[in-house]
Amino acid sequence: MVVREGLSESAPIRVMVVDGDPEARRLVGSVLDADAEVVVAGVHEGGGRAVEALRREPVDILFLDVALEGLDGFQVLHEAGSACAGAVVFMTARQEHALRAFEARALDYVLKPLFLERFVQVLGRAKEHVRRGRIQHLVRQLAGLVEALPGPHRAPRYLERLVVREVGRVTLLCVDDVDWMAAEDNYVQVHTGARSHLVRQPLRELEARLDPERFIRIHRSTVINLQRVQELRPLLHGEYQVILRDRTTLKLSRGYRERLDTLLAQG
Repeated sequence: MVVREGLSESAPIRVMVVDGDPEARRLVGSVLDADAEVVVAGVHEGGGRAVEALRREPVDILFLDVALEGLDGFQVLHEAGSACAGAVVFMTARQEHALRAFEARALDYVLKPLFLERFVQVLGRAKEHVRRGRIQHLVRQLAGLVEALPGPHRAPRYLERLVVREVGRVTLLCVDDVDWMAAEDNYVQVHTGARSHLVRQPLRELEARLDPERFIRIHRSTVINLQRVQELRPLLHGEYQVILRDRTTLKLSRGYRERLDTLLAQG
């Protein structure tokens, strides 16, 4: 999906309508005008003007008739380029164009005459497609930013930020703020003070990207920030309780004790 640069997930959704049918333009226009999430970027009867407008500035959603004066809908897409719209919805009275529309990667295909309920449904689907694309684009940008951030002069460079993806937003979490982490299937529950964040990544993969002098595994499902350790209390069979500064109590398995002893001795 093509996403315009510099957009937040909540930015207005720009929509263009290209249709030679006055009745279709009236129905579509009435729905768009009543929708606070969208901005009408243009309404065109012919394909030539639409191509010019799309080349100047792409839109998020393009409602496009197949039968147009001059260029038809498929020619409009070809001339404007694949980056002209994030989502394309064809509107036509002829069902035989459906296969070609989906070959052109259209999001949907609406037959005329248009019905209000069906059009509102398609518009909702297109808006959700745009929002999802924006979030994915933002995640990729933030992930690239995280990879580019320099570490504090250590080699190899270890992860300094965690990307936490939640509904409607992406948060960058500094690893220095992490107290401990716990595996939950293919996720990791990251604990920072009184809060916790769910990161979609297996613990073993996340651990491999963290500085081993700062983060250490004390159990098959637990990794701690060594700077948060306040006290160790012996249990039976060579196991320990690890007590963090916030009084969180975790279990140190015997198999992980040697590595922890080494690091604590260095400190």
